[in-house]
Amino acid sequence: MTVTDISPSVMQFLLAFIVVGPLLGAVAALLPAPPGLKGRNPDQAVLRHGVTVTGAVLIAAIVLAVGFDHDHPATMQATTDISWIPALDVRIHLGIDGISLPLLVLTALLTFLCALYSYFKPPAGPSPKAFVALVLVLESGTLATFAVLDLLLFFLAFEMVLIPMYFLINRWGGDQRQAAAWKFILYTLLGSVVMLLGLLLVGLKSGTFDMVALATDNGRGLTTSVQVIAVLAIGLGLAVKTPMWPLHSWLPDAHTAAPTVGSVLLAGVLLKMGTYGFVRILLPVAPDGMRTFAPYLAAFAVVGIVYGSLACLALARTGAKGDLKRLIAYSSVGHMGFVLLGIATMTPTGVNGALFANIAHGLITGLLFFLVGAVKDRYGTADLDTLAGATGAALYGRAPRLGALLAFAAVASLGLPGLAGFWGEMLTLFGAYSPAEGLSRPAFRTFMAIGAFGTLLTAAYMLIVVRRVCMGEHALPARTTPDASAPSAPTAASASDAPQAPATPGTPQTPATTPAPAASPTPGTLQALPAPGDTQAPTTPQLADVQPYEAAAWTPLVALTVLAGLWPAVLLGLTDPAVQKLLSGGKS
Repeated sequence: MTVTDISPSVMQFLLAFIVVGPLLGAVAALLPAPPGLKGRNPDQAVLRHGVTVTGAVLIAAIVLAVGFDHDHPATMQATTDISWIPALDVRIHLGIDGISLPLLVLTALLTFLCALYSYFKPPAGPSPKAFVALVLVLESGTLATFAVLDLLLFFLAFEMVLIPMYFLINRWGGDQRQAAAWKFILYTLLGSVVMLLGLLLVGLKSGTFDMVALATDNGRGLTTSVQVIAVLAIGLGLAVKTPMWPLHSWLPDAHTAAPTVGSVLLAGVLLKMGTYGFVRILLPVAPDGMRTFAPYLAAFAVVGIVYGSLACLALARTGAKGDLKRLIAYSSVGHMGFVLLGIATMTPTGVNGALFANIAHGLITGLLFFLVGAVKDRYGTADLDTLAGATGAALYGRAPRLGALLAFAAVASLGLPGLAGFWGEMLTLFGAYSPAEGLSRPAFRTFMAIGAFGTLLTAAYMLIVVRRVCMGEHALPARTTPDASAPSAPTAASASDAPQAPATPGTPQTPATTPAPAASPTPGTLQALPAPGDTQAPTTPQLADVQPYEAAAWTPLVALTVLAGLWPAVLLGLTDPAVQKLLSGGKS
């Protein structure tokens, strides 16, 4: 049912503004501020400009969603179709349906929250002018990817996000940022070159680059061999961006080096561009080619699920010196594996599960990267051994609200029923149980079993992270024996015990409550419990808990994670009719 009556021309304007508005805002960010808007701090003025532009785009996206005809989510709405390059029949063709609308709103929301967070917590690096401009260009390219309906425009929008993300990592990132940025740009550019060849093949062989016409034709104008080649070429480019194992190796480095908002946008929206391409282009345009490659896509997907989980378990173990940002990055490889498995089933159930998992991953992993960034700011490190060993109480005792939010995001990520992460994984596994006609049921049921095993591994590493980071780790009390030559005082115990070293700057230390030893404990080394009968209990130094601006940036993600988990029909009611039409060759 349409909530409000908004004229088609207004809907067209809103969608065009959502796509072009951030680009105009990026240009304005680089210009000198008008005298009345300069304020006392030019850096704060440009950061405020970023909040204003992204906020206006978010409001436009919400109004567009309110005016969307929810009775006909399979119909393209707010469409604009203007000839751009007549010689190639390339058109500026925009439109949204139930598949693209949730991704559009998610992108606008996450970008606004990142801009708001950056206003109060500017990233360390060069002038904020370039930072704000790059974030806005990134937003424009991502929104355009989900709104365009022409293959060549899709490619241009797909590529538009690469340069901004490269500079965000390279100029505002942490350690090893240059190597991570180069790895990101090389992987994605090489994949894009192959994808362009596949898109040109489809357009030239079918006689049109219009995605709606191609979806309606449902591959009837393309031979099976052309479809197979097109799926291989386009699929490789999309798989790099997703990222699919074994083309994922750029992702952990990029996430580890990226600033907090860069990681949020990379995980929350950029990865979705790859899976969206599979659903919007390959499934309807080349169904025979997809049917040929579907078992291989599913096999790579479940390997990615297990591989990502095992990598996270290895990073989470005591003494591994694992980086918490890197662990969340590897978890994304596993979660996107579920999305690819759902797409590979080629069934409405599986594809709906993939689209639901896409949105859930954007909400939950975006929240996780926000939280990990906040933890790193407070401790000065994201090293798991240091976070777990800094104090026995860890986050629950030092910043309880922050610890509670991290635990919430972790259990949402592992797929707890009642939260957003559950429905996507469940529907994906249901789809694998009964794949589309022509696909091997025994093979896909095997993939389903492997994927289900992956959910157990996900639960294992997420609960280990909660136990170590939120609860901390206590060493056992020191024991004395009659012939012991060592003193009976408590000693430091840790899986990563090392000779005394100077404290790492920014790493919190537990204040001593007993006479000072010869040297201070190494940051990250676990302190033993006091011996029985010791009346002096160690005190727990407090960290700054959740700040108001952090609560403002994170609360919408928490609320939507709960809403999507308790009321999945909000999303499925949009995506299911559009998926049914897409898979049936344009027939509602």
